[in-house]
Amino acid sequence: MTRIVERTEMQVWQCSTVAGMELRQLEAFMAVAGELHFGRAAEKLYVAPPTLSDLIRRLERELGTPLFTRTTRRVTLTAAGVELLARTGPILEQLAAARAAVQRIAGGETGTVRLGCTPPVTPTLAPHLIGRFAAEAPDVTVEIQRMWLPNLVDALAGGEIDVAITCGDAPEAAAIATEVFCAETLLVGLRPDHRFAPLDTVALSDLARDVLGVTSPSLFPAWSLSQTQALATAKIDPPTVELDDTDLAATRWADQTKVDWILLIPSLAASHGATVVRPVTPLQLVPFVPQWNPDRAQTPAVARFVTTALSVEPPPGWRTRPGHLNHIES
Repeated sequence: MTRIVERTEMQVWQCSTVAGMELRQLEAFMAVAGELHFGRAAEKLYVAPPTLSDLIRRLERELGTPLFTRTTRRVTLTAAGVELLARTGPILEQLAAARAAVQRIAGGETGTVRLGCTPPVTPTLAPHLIGRFAAEAPDVTVEIQRMWLPNLVDALAGGEIDVAITCGDAPEAAAIATEVFCAETLLVGLRPDHRFAPLDTVALSDLARDVLGVTSPSLFPAWSLSQTQALATAKIDPPTVELDDTDLAATRWADQTKVDWILLIPSLAASHGATVVRPVTPLQLVPFVPQWNPDRAQTPAVARFVTTALSVEPPPGWRTRPGHLNHIES
């Protein structure tokens, strides 16, 4: 589309500088050539007939030749008018197409959004947001990249991605906008024979002496950070063992006999079979955070994606947070 705009502008510039023609003169000429009637052409352009006649006379004067043969009964094109019609039509069509394309871009109806997500975002939240955005802006391409937290931060700061979404309280940086807009409830995973397995909810403080299996920070830094923040919020410091499982959901955690429990969120708990999953008490939420650089988010498509993410309902079972535009404090 950029090439079309550049070529169109060059053609109009050549007409304007070489022949002295103006765009409105060409539009007036095309209207008269299409109607072969000055009155109907004036109505089509919403101008007075004298104004239209003046535009045509100026165009003919600048070109140095009549473009129409006028009689009291009819209007016809001269040979020069036929030639101008053949050359002007494509120019105005390209201008119209360029104008429409620019307006679509300006309205965020087309373009590309480069979205970076940490692994906890990709199972549920990212597909949900992309699907809702696609319904609103079907011609905008969303390029999603699964990234580890340190790379995500660097890519956003360097302008390699437009929007970043991660879990946990993400570190804020200069010139980066950050909003906590939705969250999942924190859960615990227990062995079926664990003493708290029969309970409906589990207090994290009661697990303070049980061995917690934690995600490796090198494998999944965002989820590891979220777990650390959840423990800090609960004000407990249980003994920990790093999980051998290289899967984000850690479905094989129970194979490590020294591990008594793990932390989960619903989007990760869905793949657990034998694990007894319980909500924690008091309620704790794991926040999810979009970040973007307003100074670099120069395309309306990016701004529209951010607005959509901050306003649409989150996935079923998720909760909105204060950064969500439709959040209501309960």
